[in-house]
Amino acid sequence: MKSKVLVFIQFFIITLMLVSINATPSYTIVGILTIILGITIGLTAIGHHQKNNFNIRPDIKEHCVLVTHGIYKYIRHPMYLSVLTMMGGVVILYPTIYHFFLYTILFITLITKLRYEESLWLCHTAQYQHYKKETKYLIPFIF
Repeated sequence: MKSKVLVFIQFFIITLMLVSINATPSYTIVGILTIILGITIGLTAIGHHQKNNFNIRPDIKEHCVLVTHGIYKYIRHPMYLSVLTMMGGVVILYPTIYHFFLYTILFITLITKLRYEESLWLCHTAQYQHYKKETKYLIPFIF
């Protein structure tokens, strides 16, 4: 239930951010390049998964495999980074207090979601503890 609520909140916030776009964009080139970077990160992460291994919810699927190669060699949650980067591009395009507020709520939601997912992985496989020591959450070598 917790994972469904977190996914709902995530997509609700994203929807609010996208529906509220009604102004002329600012910093167009930087915003669009940031969105493209986020899409690229997401597609790269999906490309490293086996068929039926990817899950939008933080729940651990039956017979899932821990991915530790490619982009996952450097960060544990590239899909969350992808979402934050894409929506950061939206904030760059439309830098309003409202968008900054929603982005902050999205960030908090995704951090909560990734911590929940990590708690499930720690219960699922002993390999995750070692993987956790070797990688960062979202930003390679930093965080």
